[in-house]
Amino acid sequence: MSSNTSGTESAPAGKEPHGAAVRRGPFRAGERVQLTDERGRMNTITLSAGGAFHTHKGFLNHDELIGKPEGSVVANTTGQRYQALRPLLSDFVLSMPRGAAVVYPKDAGQIITMADIFPGARVVEAGVGSGALSISLLRAVGDNGYLHSFERRSEFADIARGNVETIFGGPHPAWKVTLGDLEEQLGQTEEPGSIDRVVLDMLAPWECLDAVATALAPGGVLINYVATVTQLSRTAEAIRADGRFTEPDAWESMVRGWHLEGLAVRPDHRMVAHTGFLLTTRRLADGVTGLTPKRRPSKTEFSDEDLAAWTPQAVGERAVSDKKLRRAARDAAPVMPDAAPKDLG
Repeated sequence: MSSNTSGTESAPAGKEPHGAAVRRGPFRAGERVQLTDERGRMNTITLSAGGAFHTHKGFLNHDELIGKPEGSVVANTTGQRYQALRPLLSDFVLSMPRGAAVVYPKDAGQIITMADIFPGARVVEAGVGSGALSISLLRAVGDNGYLHSFERRSEFADIARGNVETIFGGPHPAWKVTLGDLEEQLGQTEEPGSIDRVVLDMLAPWECLDAVATALAPGGVLINYVATVTQLSRTAEAIRADGRFTEPDAWESMVRGWHLEGLAVRPDHRMVAHTGFLLTTRRLADGVTGLTPKRRPSKTEFSDEDLAAWTPQAVGERAVSDKKLRRAARDAAPVMPDAAPKDLG
């Protein structure tokens, strides 16, 4: 694997963006190709001179593909036909080697857009996982941008580097990887106010808020990717308590494909439903007090140890009066024939 890159050098004027060349031209040995048969089944292979793709219906020599243009259709030894294309980023992410769960393409697209990751942006990311989100972030910032990724586990960092180098055809000049904890090392590696965007995909993002607030420039965006409602709640409350950020916004996205066959046009039976929640907020200028929402649930200190904190009012439920509960009990009681009415009041 390559060593860490500084990400400070700009691409020479007029030079093709990094990784663009490997996405064009005829198929070459060493690159991945997606083969789709006549029944729609897909296989991703890595081309090698003299290699072969074997199935129970014969084999296809890799040399039949090397040198051919993308979009070719080739047949194996038994006449089975395959359509050959380079995998799209969404295909690559779902089939690439992984050590940790990947950020799905639907979420990566939301992160790029909702966090406004622009060409030339200076971005910090933690953690790296298998590199799926890193690839999207590097494409967004470009060769003249900067992505500093923090990862605690060296095994994950190695997998991420391999996947990034596969899709870009080598190390990316804008990428720097640091092994260790963002909370401890961000202040040692980045100047205060020098970062435009921070993307956190980690178990406890609230632990890093002080370091993130210090590194972010005024107006900079923090976007968090968390899996559970409890993480979402604690992150939001920690952002509010910090005082250096705007009121957080949260959402999730779900993707449902459609079956298209003649007149049988209907939603697919399966869909990509919940993968994670996204929460965004922006850095206020130093010394500024943020605006307080006009309507807000009653505040309760968030504590894992204090079970009394978890009340219906604390999670946004409306209080129900005893009178209403008694009325509901009367309404729900079964009516017994020939029975005298019972006074529950």
